[in-house]
Amino acid sequence: MHVKLIECPRDAMQGIQQFIETPQKVAYLNQLLRVGFDTLDFGSFVSPKAIPQMRDTVEVLNSLDLDLVQTKLLAIVANVRGAENACQFEAIRYIGFPFSISETFQQRNTNSSIQDSLKSVEAIQELCVKHHKELVLYISMGFGNPYGDDWNADLVAYWVSQMDKMGIRIISLSDTIGIANPQSISYIFKELILRLPHIEFGAHLHTTPFTWQEKLEAAWEAGCKRYDGAIMGFGGCPMAADALTGNMATENIVSFLESKSIVSGLNPIEFEKSMQLAKQVFPMH
Repeated sequence: MHVKLIECPRDAMQGIQQFIETPQKVAYLNQLLRVGFDTLDFGSFVSPKAIPQMRDTVEVLNSLDLDLVQTKLLAIVANVRGAENACQFEAIRYIGFPFSISETFQQRNTNSSIQDSLKSVEAIQELCVKHHKELVLYISMGFGNPYGDDWNADLVAYWVSQMDKMGIRIISLSDTIGIANPQSISYIFKELILRLPHIEFGAHLHTTPFTWQEKLEAAWEAGCKRYDGAIMGFGGCPMAADALTGNMATENIVSFLESKSIVSGLNPIEFEKSMQLAKQVFPMH
């Protein structure tokens, strides 16, 4: 059984106020490339004002050692301009775009409405097809939101169906602020995988140190085979109410798969080196 593991150092780094120097980013990303992840979410083409930590994405990309590496690169964008920039780089395989089904969060995250963002998705998908990239669409607030905006499983399914009509074939459901529970995770993944078997659904789950296993178990039992994580759980949404809420720790995903007798395909020696290097790269809280 093939499971895709996506490592997300970009998500781990982007909220850190102290700038991580470019050589340190490059060294960490090059180490991660040796581990054997399916995909590396390495950087983003967004405004330096909005995300100062990612202002050196192009410099980082040009310094990566991509020879003989099977891991594919993913870059996040927040608008069409970002996608146009990302598409200029042959080394980038995937373009990621966060599409929130919460109007409030979409305004906060990309400074546009859901309808405007839908037009952006359409334009970005056209760019990806033209430049031989693949769009990874993230359904932000996929399991609920704290703003009082409408949310239910049918709403999630509706927006997923709109993406399906555009030909988007990788959709990752994001537990943006860590409020999903096993029941909602199980129900939504089962419904979508049953309705749209031709789409690769992923899980981008934010979690506390105490709830990761039940969330993974629910996604796994529902048929999800694509998981985003970040070593040691760094990063996550700064708007989460619980300060302990971060990205799903990659080492927890690996141990979970091992408990199911599923081979992760990662190089354990290089993974351990990455764990040790992460302690130097990220400020420890």
